[in-house]
Amino acid sequence: MHTKFFCMLLLLQTFLFCLMMSCEKPATNFIPNNTDSSFNNDSTNIDTTMTDTTKIDSTTITDTTNTGDYSWLALGDSYTIGESVSEQERFPAQTILLVKNDGILIKQPQYIATTGWTTLNLLDAIAKQNPQGPFDVVSLLIGVNDQYQHFDTGGYRIHFTQCLNNAIALAGNKREHVFVLSIPDYSVTPFAQNSDTAQIRKELDEFNAINKSITLSYNISYTDITPFTREAKNDASLIAGDGLHPSAKEYAKWAAALAPSVKNILK
Repeated sequence: MHTKFFCMLLLLQTFLFCLMMSCEKPATNFIPNNTDSSFNNDSTNIDTTMTDTTKIDSTTITDTTNTGDYSWLALGDSYTIGESVSEQERFPAQTILLVKNDGILIKQPQYIATTGWTTLNLLDAIAKQNPQGPFDVVSLLIGVNDQYQHFDTGGYRIHFTQCLNNAIALAGNKREHVFVLSIPDYSVTPFAQNSDTAQIRKELDEFNAINKSITLSYNISYTDITPFTREAKNDASLIAGDGLHPSAKEYAKWAAALAPSVKNILK
């Protein structure tokens, strides 16, 4: 009898223990959810208007349906890649349309250009991408970010010369097929309204004096588009919606100034 009672008691204790364990809640492992922007690596809290490098950077932008007779490689920064305008509104594309009216067919241009690039960035990209020339037209517009990032003019002189030599090589060493454009003046844009606009203009004049002097010493075509860009001070339609870069209307002015030189070489 005692043995039977003891066994029943043991079974009851076991049942109660199991019941208690089944009611126990498992521990929860907490994983922080870093959705706050302060933990987001993409939120750097800096002004990237002049230094955004997420724009197109490629030498492989081609259109197989465009079977033109000539090729174009466009080297530069945001002003070449056409920040805030469509691909067909960039100045190389608009120039191609203008010379097409004279029977000169140029393929869709290839680009090595990204918003925010300095001369050093461009040199590095050319070396890495190793575009296969020779190209019938090579345009070069570079330097605004050297000024914006407060690079010294001595360094710009060296690096611009290196960019120009690269352009000449990519044109098959035919200097007459290289076309340099001056740096636009962004001091007249809303972007610069709280800056020392007189100083910006002065510095850009200094950088342009350097690239012009070097370009002409190589007997290479130089198109001064800076005066056009200063007209935006009294004409907001010449500025894109971002308040900094040129609009398609402004790029059309560059194309009109550049087209005769391009046409003269390719005719």
